[in-house]
Amino acid sequence: MENKRILIFDDDRHVLEIFTIVLEDMGHIVEQCQTSHDVLEKVERFQPDLILMDNWIPDIGGVAATQILKSNPQYRDIPVILVSANSDIEDLAATAKADGFLSKPFDLDSLEGIVNETFQDKIK
Repeated sequence: MENKRILIFDDDRHVLEIFTIVLEDMGHIVEQCQTSHDVLEKVERFQPDLILMDNWIPDIGGVAATQILKSNPQYRDIPVILVSANSDIEDLAATAKADGFLSKPFDLDSLEGIVNETFQDKIK
């Protein structure tokens, strides 16, 4: 699999660090964002192949940010994985129209698995 560009929206520095280490180790190019108020501009600038979106990202939040992306014809086909510790993460992901979800706390295998699965699905 060629290097993919992954944009991470999360305000927790530890989560950003873990995501970045794991994803770069997998061979991907990673960009980090700690707020969501300018989600369209950040996506336009980085042109990601995948977005990992924290539900509790400051400003507009992960559900609203994902809905904005999915309602935009230019960005709706970029896969978005909603990340949250909420017990209703599956419902939140559906409301946001996210392409998948990752529950916190997560293990590294789950992170790697959902990223690989998302890129495999995109190839099909």
